[in-house]
Amino acid sequence: MTERTVLVTGGTGGLGGAVTAAFLDAGWRVVVPQREPGTDDGPVRVVADLLTPEGAARAVGAATAEPDAPLRAVVNLVGGYAAGGLVHETPVDDFERMLRLNLRPTYLVTHAALPHLTASGDGAVVCVSARAAVSPFPGASGYATAKAAVRAFADTVAVEYRQRGVRCNTVLPSVIDTPANRAAQPDADHGRWVPPAEIAEVIRFLASPESAPTSGASIPVYGRA
Repeated sequence: MTERTVLVTGGTGGLGGAVTAAFLDAGWRVVVPQREPGTDDGPVRVVADLLTPEGAARAVGAATAEPDAPLRAVVNLVGGYAAGGLVHETPVDDFERMLRLNLRPTYLVTHAALPHLTASGDGAVVCVSARAAVSPFPGASGYATAKAAVRAFADTVAVEYRQRGVRCNTVLPSVIDTPANRAAQPDADHGRWVPPAEIAEVIRFLASPESAPTSGASIPVYGRA
């Protein structure tokens, strides 16, 4: 895979670190956008604000800067969750904040990357939705709506670009076993949660040629939750 590049947004987060490691272990060139400068011995890092078209274009520019390792996959991990009240208790600004955080970067980065992926006729996009998109729970109307929108967007990309050689699939995690989630829910049964490394392997597979027949799929990665 040394001739391939993957762009991993959210690559510095709890799931993102595992995804980045999975691709590096498989020999990919990995590009990780982030808000602050930083370096290490693994991925190529680029400072970019993915909530803006300019930042998304900067990230894709870094991912396409190496002719010997063309961009072949985009993994959209950027997102977040904030607890709230019931719908009538949720201010519209809080609702829209979830849409902006979870949907906007996915759209902007995919929008910027698709011309490069279609040019090769061999590309993959993987988006991260959530179990809440298909099984909502109280107090998360903005989050559930945003993650459902991510799933719908991915399905649309799959339909629009299947004849142009680009696949798009979605993974739906439940609760990921990260230090932040353990701190937020110290009394939960953490053994039922999904380790980031296990989700990372599913994502890597969906971005790789081994999954060439698969597009438009929504893959549950619930563990025992």
